[in-house]
Amino acid sequence: MIRKATLLSVLIAVLLTAMVVTPASTAATTITAQQVRLTIESITPDVPRKPTDVIKVTGKLTNSGTTPLTNVLVRLRPSRQQFTGRAAMEEYLAGGFVSDYASRSSTLVLPSVPAGGSTPFELTTTPMALTLSRFGVYPLGVEVLANGWQPAANVRTFLTYAPPDAKLRKNKIAFALPIIDQPRRSDNGLFIDENLRTSLLGDGRLADLLRIAKSQPKNVTWFVEPALLDDVMAMTAPYKVRPKSGTEVSRPGDTSAAGWLAAIRTALAGQEVVATPYADPDITALAHQGLDEETAKAIKIGGDKARELLKRDVPATTAWPVAGKIDEDALDLLTVSGVTTVLLNADNLSTHAAQDTAVNTSANTSANTGANTLPAVTPDAATTIDSVSGPVKALVADPVLSRTLELEKGVPGSSTLQKQRFVAETAMIAGEQGGTLPRSLVVAPARRWNPNPAHVTNLLKTAASLPWLTSVPLGSIKPTKASAPHAGLTYTDTDRKAELSKKYLASVKRVAAKAALTSGITSERLPSVFDTAVLRLTSSAWRTKTGTGSAEVKRVNEVVDESIGRVFITGSDSRTRSLAGEEGQIPVSVKNARDEPVSLTVQVTSDSPDLLEIVGDGKPQRLDIGAKQSGTIQVKMRVKVSGDSLLTIRLRTLDNKAYQKPAKLTIKATGYTGIALVIVGAALSVMLAAVVMRVLRRRSQRRAAKSAKPRENEHV
Repeated sequence: MIRKATLLSVLIAVLLTAMVVTPASTAATTITAQQVRLTIESITPDVPRKPTDVIKVTGKLTNSGTTPLTNVLVRLRPSRQQFTGRAAMEEYLAGGFVSDYASRSSTLVLPSVPAGGSTPFELTTTPMALTLSRFGVYPLGVEVLANGWQPAANVRTFLTYAPPDAKLRKNKIAFALPIIDQPRRSDNGLFIDENLRTSLLGDGRLADLLRIAKSQPKNVTWFVEPALLDDVMAMTAPYKVRPKSGTEVSRPGDTSAAGWLAAIRTALAGQEVVATPYADPDITALAHQGLDEETAKAIKIGGDKARELLKRDVPATTAWPVAGKIDEDALDLLTVSGVTTVLLNADNLSTHAAQDTAVNTSANTSANTGANTLPAVTPDAATTIDSVSGPVKALVADPVLSRTLELEKGVPGSSTLQKQRFVAETAMIAGEQGGTLPRSLVVAPARRWNPNPAHVTNLLKTAASLPWLTSVPLGSIKPTKASAPHAGLTYTDTDRKAELSKKYLASVKRVAAKAALTSGITSERLPSVFDTAVLRLTSSAWRTKTGTGSAEVKRVNEVVDESIGRVFITGSDSRTRSLAGEEGQIPVSVKNARDEPVSLTVQVTSDSPDLLEIVGDGKPQRLDIGAKQSGTIQVKMRVKVSGDSLLTIRLRTLDNKAYQKPAKLTIKATGYTGIALVIVGAALSVMLAAVVMRVLRRRSQRRAAKSAKPRENEHV
């Protein structure tokens, strides 16, 4: 808080109060809330350097009410009391008390502002008129009184004065700008909506990001999400989309997608680019729910896709976790996957210096003693933290500076006010008494921001022109002697609850396991065609869109099941096969309806080995099948007892993972067993004895007949 009011200030305040309650003011029309809108359109120069520099404030006053405003007074409300720290600046914007208003203030009287109309204004002053003599940041307000001195509107901002003799410490500043979207495809061949195309056109968000990139800002580091590039690339060829109606529609290749991709590739060619993990997965949630492999895949595929589509080298060793927050488990998961730098929010990695400042600020505020006795010292953005893989560089984004890249919703003239705050905040950091060494600052907006190109490019140009800043790429910032010791990672229960839920990721995990089977049967063990589809299911975008994420899990699961079902056992479950004899072979056929060859193993087991035995070691047999072809193995079996028996047939991947559900095959054994052979043998013996007896009997009869013939002749 700034110093207490002087006696003159108090007298002025009392006088104004008295004027408000005069009969004239009470008779005036009461100004209703939201009736008057005060817009600050420009404040020039950004930083006055000489006592005689003209400070010009322009804007407009809008009356949205149904009655005109009369006797309108617009005036500057500057103070000669400079801020002592960033906490005091924050308090001022929140409505804190201001002392030592400059006695010579620029004013403008407007006879009236018509209902529904707007009136421009211009106010000017100089550092000399405000009696400013030292480098620093000062309060600057614009106030409107109307209808008998009624307060109608006011805006608070900052004025930074840097006289020529000011000895300014130059701090490094790096801007990290994200080109990150939500996944737009479900499986690889189907878009979930038409929003990607809309975003690429006109004033769409991705079109605005392209405009910023085309402005070629110096020393900006771009975080590009490769799944976005991949989705745009997929739109350049004919594709299918599922609109809200739910009926799939075919679309021709989109020329706007091809144009955007070519333009972003050209715009980023000379700038520092970092690839995020593919689909921007919720790393902390994956670590907590046991999907470690997906993180490693996302980092590798992300880097590969970014290099392929941007046609340049793109490192994937810097991670920017969702919401800029991470815990030790997720940090370890990233580092073992090759990450060496993490970009974090200030509330995720606090420093001892920041903690000390917070304690002092809290104590001073509660004691109502005004300005902090110990001014805040902004810590250096770079530090190191320990992980299972060793020290990791951590870059901490300044939250206040980061917000200045984004316009405040519902705040007229937000661009001008945000720029004034950026200038003031960086100047205050340069002038902090405890900051004896040059420091590094990192600015990073919300990762899925909706930028205003004119505001962002203007702010970046302003940053490059400030005498106390040196713009550098993010990769050049390293821990130095100015780095404050950190107090460790802070990851709260609230942060944990914001993650993708355990239930949701359990469904993703099941889909991932099935999707892995599709690569487990490829002859060359190629990565699964569903790797990217599964990664899109892990996107942090589904944190706030659980319904959409769950619908996509269901869709991908159906497509994976259909793909798995294209390799199947034929002739099982519905057929009974006969096996004649004590031993024999039964063919087992597998159909491959896929467009590429597969290699797998087939394992056949008997459900009743005491009735029907598999001959051999019973190990799975490898089967290589060409695209759109069938393959067959022969299974040798031995019948122990005649009758029906069941065989279980299992398909497995080459690394012995079950592929599909087991199939059943009924075998009807019609061969002879050992007991049956004894019975048959005995019967054959009896039959043979009977035959022998018949033969002997016939021989005896023929002999008897021969011996009887001579006797007959003798008789004759």
